Amino acid sequence: MLDLPVWFEIGTFVFLTALLAVDLLVVIRSPREPSMREATLWVTFYVSLAVVFGLVLLAVSSWQAAGEFYAGWLTEYSLSVDNLFIFVIIMAQFRVPRRFQQSVLLFGILLAVFLRGVFILVGAVAINRFSWVFYVFGLFLVYTAVRLADQQMHYEEHDDEYENAIIRQAQRLLPLSKTYDGVRLRTVVDGKKLFTPMVIVFISIASADILFAVDSIPAIFGLTQEAFIVFTANIFALMGLRQLYFLLGGLLERLVYLSAGLAVILGFIGIKLVLTALHENNLPFVNGGDPFENVPEVPIWLSLTMIVATLVVTTVLSLAKTRRDDRRAGRLAVPERQAGPDA
Repeated sequence: MLDLPVWFEIGTFVFLTALLAVDLLVVIRSPREPSMREATLWVTFYVSLAVVFGLVLLAVSSWQAAGEFYAGWLTEYSLSVDNLFIFVIIMAQFRVPRRFQQSVLLFGILLAVFLRGVFILVGAVAINRFSWVFYVFGLFLVYTAVRLADQQMHYEEHDDEYENAIIRQAQRLLPLSKTYDGVRLRTVVDGKKLFTPMVIVFISIASADILFAVDSIPAIFGLTQEAFIVFTANIFALMGLRQLYFLLGGLLERLVYLSAGLAVILGFIGIKLVLTALHENNLPFVNGGDPFENVPEVPIWLSLTMIVATLVVTTVLSLAKTRRDDRRAGRLAVPERQAGPDA
């Protein structure tokens, strides 16, 4: 059980809330696309902040707590970057003007914080009361890993369009204008009140956030059952995504093996959860309700090492493949030399 001073926990939540509030005020007062330099500085700041927080956690608590935070933060950050792919698709599909994308991204991030907070509370209560939930979380993550691996094999991990039943139904039922009116959800056209396309954009972002929250919360509970670490790792993973969106741009499309890397990580964590469930088993129809005492436990250092190694290999292979594809495309684009007239 994590034993942290009350002042540290309260101070952490106040600090993180203040950071989110500042981010919100920046977008409200200056809703513009940040420059590359500005985006780089903010992303570097947030990543450095997460690293420093892990070191503070090490000083205040223990290596175990710091290791769980780093493992959880890296996993959630990877899933959040994958979430950016969907945001890119949504922005492109609905042709959101660049000057409004900051506000849309901030909405998506704040909604993700809220949804993950709710899921964390529900997950923590469920785990504390019902240890068999580890079986459910573990099998769900293994299923998600298999689905991601299958998508990677068929090159379907990020379709050109993002739609679901809720969005299609909303488009049929809501009277929509053909143009945006800033970030407003309602506008007046020829004296008639209509919804703007921004409503559909927000619905799309919200549905994507729900899907990723469902994936991410079981994943981090597979690394730590400490609600404080789960929540802070999620918040730090979500911070800076708005700036990262503008910084990466086309680079997101170059991480072609990201889904494969996430499949490996989620599969590993899923198996780790199942092993934990077996170690703490109390289901009467499994081993007579007795725990499996000889089941190995996966230490946090091994989890952290595996996550870091997978992300490094995934990134290196992705960039190598896209660079090779670019060279091949460049050679194909060179026009063939036209033969001159016969002498």
